[in-house]
Amino acid sequence: MDSKDLSFNSKLIHGGDFKDALGSATVPIYQTSTFIFDSADHGAACFSGESDGYIYTRIANPTIKALESQIALLENGFGGIATSSGMGAVNTVYLTLLGQGAHVVSSAAVYGPSRVVLEQQYTRFGVESTFVNTADIEEVKKAIRPNTKLLFIETPSNPTMDITDLKACGDLAHSLGIPVAVDNTFSSPYLQRPLDLGVDIVFHSMTKFINGHADVVAGIIVAKDEAMYKRLRSTMINFGCNMDPHQAYLVIRGLKTLGIRMDRSQENAMKLAQYLEQHPKVSWVRYPGLLSHPQYELAKKQMNGPGSMISFELKGGLTAGKVLMDNVKVAILAVSLGGVETLIQHPASMTHSKVSADGKEKAGITDGLVRYSVGIEDVNDLLADLKQALEKV
Repeated sequence: MDSKDLSFNSKLIHGGDFKDALGSATVPIYQTSTFIFDSADHGAACFSGESDGYIYTRIANPTIKALESQIALLENGFGGIATSSGMGAVNTVYLTLLGQGAHVVSSAAVYGPSRVVLEQQYTRFGVESTFVNTADIEEVKKAIRPNTKLLFIETPSNPTMDITDLKACGDLAHSLGIPVAVDNTFSSPYLQRPLDLGVDIVFHSMTKFINGHADVVAGIIVAKDEAMYKRLRSTMINFGCNMDPHQAYLVIRGLKTLGIRMDRSQENAMKLAQYLEQHPKVSWVRYPGLLSHPQYELAKKQMNGPGSMISFELKGGLTAGKVLMDNVKVAILAVSLGGVETLIQHPASMTHSKVSADGKEKAGITDGLVRYSVGIEDVNDLLADLKQALEKV
């Protein structure tokens, strides 16, 4: 059976249609820098593109290719491009689409380094950027300029959990000839497939949910069509941010359990979000599965589930948040997200600390905001952990 005809969880196990010459049941690690040509003519054909043979691992590698094909299948895209990190994916997108005099409109609440690299590095090369709440289509319209070359969206946004209407943004951008790229890390293709909603490029930090075990740093880009894929792949190859074969092997292994991990973690997250929303020491909770979320209906329409990321603030602000974070026993005080373990952190002083004070304020990243990535532990242990920590606040 063609893996395209399989359901999602079966694609996680059998997707990509990889076949090993020796019959390996799993994708082997092709730990090699270079590949042998059959002849001089074969080598020339590989370099000219007349043959799809392998040349050099920076360009392509069978282990990496298997992962790229599988993620592209899950995202319903033309092809995948694996990178050494999530920021490798981000910069491949930027470097492909932005040049001197170009302008990008981005979600204001976006992964910190995705914003900071535009503000502190790309400005040196004449690239301008405007950060807005992309959940408000009117703000997006106002921000677009004649030289806008990219609409860059993260939804749900990091760390405020705002939901952007991808179809509306795609329709607007495409009417003006602007490509749209979406950071789908918080949802993974299990819960959201932006390419199906008209987006041009989707990418992930595979460090998070796709790998899911906090032991690999990796990124991937999936392009909707062949032309964009070729542009992005050329950039990745020339800038050398390729993945390592062993990274790819580990991500393939982690990917197989994506569905069951996401089911368990978001089931836990719903119970924890409901608990926090009713707690007298909590000011607010932002979770797409709660009726109180401002884009609750959009989340139901656009996503296959609310995910396992929660943002909340205690009535005591940052001081109370620090007490909470210093006293959890099951949750781990660490950055990153999407693993089997529950993580808690303070974005304003950690992941988004390099964003300016004004930038944080406009993005809704308050000093008291706590980001909580829910894992697959027993939910009763997580509830008890929050309860005992909140009692100390």
